[in-house]
Amino acid sequence: MAYDNDTRLRLNRATFTKLVVVAVAMFGFGYALVPVYRQICEVLGVNVLTRQDGTVERPANTQVDLTRTITIELDGNSQGPWRFRPTQRSIEVHPGELATVVYEVVNTQAKAVKAQAIPSYAPQSATPHFKKVECFCFREQVMKPNEARQMPVVFFIDPALPKEVKNITLSYTFFEIAGAVAAN
Repeated sequence: MAYDNDTRLRLNRATFTKLVVVAVAMFGFGYALVPVYRQICEVLGVNVLTRQDGTVERPANTQVDLTRTITIELDGNSQGPWRFRPTQRSIEVHPGELATVVYEVVNTQAKAVKAQAIPSYAPQSATPHFKKVECFCFREQVMKPNEARQMPVVFFIDPALPKEVKNITLSYTFFEIAGAVAAN
């Protein structure tokens, strides 16, 4: 079927208008999903962490074994041009309890370096029970010249840890990785 130019132009404009309306409707629907989701969760009582008074409700961790205390001794070793150490020597935790420790590293050189931390645990039987949630050891670190950084480790001890283990040593070795570092 052949259309003349005026009819073709009118049909193209109509198609374009329909596409714009659909795109705007899709954007509006996506934008409206967040408050709708919040309302549904509030009505059903799921995923509600903020109370009406604005305070945050912290769900209780029922997996914490309050009958046991484990001493985590922290150690830091470095193979390279920096100072690397934990900010505290030890921490006491209950199995299942979320804990955070901080390691400090200082690049003592006037050039940027790329580094990686490798953890080790003692006794060896504790290794599968030491569960890290967040750790600077998960990725390479690029340290700027003379940069100092505090890096957290968030972890918990699995309650299935053998009862005879009362102390765990968490040791990191921080070493330089060969390769060029992009200048910032």
